[in-house]
Amino acid sequence: MTTGRKEFSLLELNACVRNALQEALPDRYWVRAEISEAKIHASGHCYLELIEKEDSTGRTIAKARATIWASTFRLLQPFFEQSTGQLFTSGIKILVLVTPSFHELYGYNLTIHDIDPSYTLGDATRRRAAILQQLQDEGVADMNKELSWPALPQRFAVISSPSAAGYGDFMNQLQNNPYGYKIYTVLFPAVMQGEQTAQSIIEALDRINRHEGVFDGVVIIRGGGATSDLNSFDSYPLAANVAQFPLPIITGIGHERDDTVIDMVANTRVKTPTAAAEWIISRIHEADIYAANLAHTIGEKIKDRLLQEKQALQRATSMLPLLIERRILGERHKTALRNEQLKQALRTRLDSEKRRLDNMSETVRLLSPHSILQRGYSLTLHHGRVVKSVDGLTPGETIETLLADGTLTSRIENIQPSKTKKQI
Repeated sequence: MTTGRKEFSLLELNACVRNALQEALPDRYWVRAEISEAKIHASGHCYLELIEKEDSTGRTIAKARATIWASTFRLLQPFFEQSTGQLFTSGIKILVLVTPSFHELYGYNLTIHDIDPSYTLGDATRRRAAILQQLQDEGVADMNKELSWPALPQRFAVISSPSAAGYGDFMNQLQNNPYGYKIYTVLFPAVMQGEQTAQSIIEALDRINRHEGVFDGVVIIRGGGATSDLNSFDSYPLAANVAQFPLPIITGIGHERDDTVIDMVANTRVKTPTAAAEWIISRIHEADIYAANLAHTIGEKIKDRLLQEKQALQRATSMLPLLIERRILGERHKTALRNEQLKQALRTRLDSEKRRLDNMSETVRLLSPHSILQRGYSLTLHHGRVVKSVDGLTPGETIETLLADGTLTSRIENIQPSKTKKQI
């Protein structure tokens, strides 16, 4: 039954879609996308799934299949990896020249003809810049750079793969240094390539941190390996751990062209494991030269001081007789002065004593009985003793009276006691 409506088979409709797409988009177009999946077929063809994510949420907002035919992929893959230092694999952002097409059986597909590595490099640069900016905003980006090395760094924790050629080169350089310096190292094994690299290094740093006081610094080295593995060193968690680690860190991960994020936040960045060993040896040699120069300087200072003291001693020795003579003369002068002072003091004392004796002599003279008698007084004696009281005297006894010009002998006729005495 005819209904008047137009009907298509699926093949016919898909053919219309194909024709419409070819008419609407006949040219090649540069498209920005992220590789979410990449498979290389045994035939050499590369099949991709491209996506676009919303910046704010990370939600996938567009998806398309893409194909790089073997003849093109053989040229694009080495060109891209050599230019960017990254594997052409899932997880990277690319800018590709495509032709959109629609196949009745296989559906919508993008055929890739060319790729611009600078876009991917720019994305990696933007990613590193974003991580660095985040570390700057958190105030930790320069913490490890600001740490000071000891004057003589000799004890190092080394993070590396034990089987890496770079680790062997590093140890050989240290152990066979031309100066014979003794340098102590402890290996903390870690995965240095692949998806587990960042977490493995963080775990090694945690183990080292538990023995922080044993070491002067940390060396992170990686020798050989694909340059694409450097993506693991652009990890924010790893960079944050390196930036805030309490010991200074040297990185030598074997990549000369670009700095990874951990290179940018570590205390010291060198190109290779061998260069890391050379840096350590040079620091020790600088300390050795400084110590030698310091010892020489101290020795010269001591020599100069000894010479100065010797010369001073010689001058003092030569001047000693004169100084002694001056000292003797000075002492003689002091002695003479003291003697004169002593004589003067003695004379003064003698004069004073003489005056005191004269005064005493005059006093004695004035108080002597003779002087008293000269002034009209008399002295009565009874049996040779001075009579001071009538007590003990009796009438009829004889007494003597001494006067200034002679002696009188008297007999006591009568004793009349003093009225004053009776009253008393």
